[in-house]
Amino acid sequence: MRGKKTALSLKAALVSLFVFLLLLGAWQLATLPTAGTGAAAGMTAEQIEYQKMLGKDPGGQVKSSGFPTPAEMAVTAWKHLSNPFYDNGPNDKGIAIQLAYSLARVGLGFLLACVVAVPLGFVIGMSPLLQKAFDPFIQVLKPISPLAWMPLALYTIKDSSVSGIFVIFICSVWPMLLNTAFGVASVKREWLNVASTLEVKPLRRAFRVVLPAAAPTILTGMRISMSIAWLVIVAAEMLVGGTGIGYFVWNEWNNLSLTNVIFAILVIGIVGMLLDQAFAGLQRKVTYVE
Repeated sequence: MRGKKTALSLKAALVSLFVFLLLLGAWQLATLPTAGTGAAAGMTAEQIEYQKMLGKDPGGQVKSSGFPTPAEMAVTAWKHLSNPFYDNGPNDKGIAIQLAYSLARVGLGFLLACVVAVPLGFVIGMSPLLQKAFDPFIQVLKPISPLAWMPLALYTIKDSSVSGIFVIFICSVWPMLLNTAFGVASVKREWLNVASTLEVKPLRRAFRVVLPAAAPTILTGMRISMSIAWLVIVAAEMLVGGTGIGYFVWNEWNNLSLTNVIFAILVIGIVGMLLDQAFAGLQRKVTYVE
């Protein structure tokens, strides 16, 4: 069985590598320069200079687009990764420092959401009465975009960094709360009946019977919440500015540095994947496989 899983993983890795190389090749072809028209001979010096300002070289080659090539992206990535911790002032920090600010905000907002959502979801899941009582509030608040809370947070808190943490908190609460309540409510009645027959105390039953059974569903909610939080922090940092990977993207766009923007997008995707894989690993550890 383990040999089959290893073989499948190897085949999947080869397919992923093939797709990556295919995309890289398509990128390279799309950014290849095209031959010039040789029209420079009939142009004035001012016209030639104007064409160069547009990114064209009438006497030689004309780039098919202003999009950076894979080679240019490799140079940019090496520049950032070779010195990721530099700090030259408010608007010039290394990529690792920007990521650290974003991860700190996400981590703090996520932990606050865990403190609120997991116990509250546990109580709601145990009580059909509370499920019906809280459901209207959850259904009204859940669809609201987290960024819609940003103006209210900035007005009341008056601190952009803390406002970002609040936005992460508010977007992380609902998936955890709903999944926790669902997981607790879905615990098999037979297990609860056995605990009642053995006269297990409510607190001990909650921790020794309900929590282990609901743990995979609770971690699913945490995994969804973390994905949403990492998605939202980028947009929030674009709005509030200062520091963070979202601010880095917006600042580099204002500087018209497309290579830095694309590099930051790739970093955001890779970090998001690693966070998701970490929660997936935790979920596998608490999932019982018959």
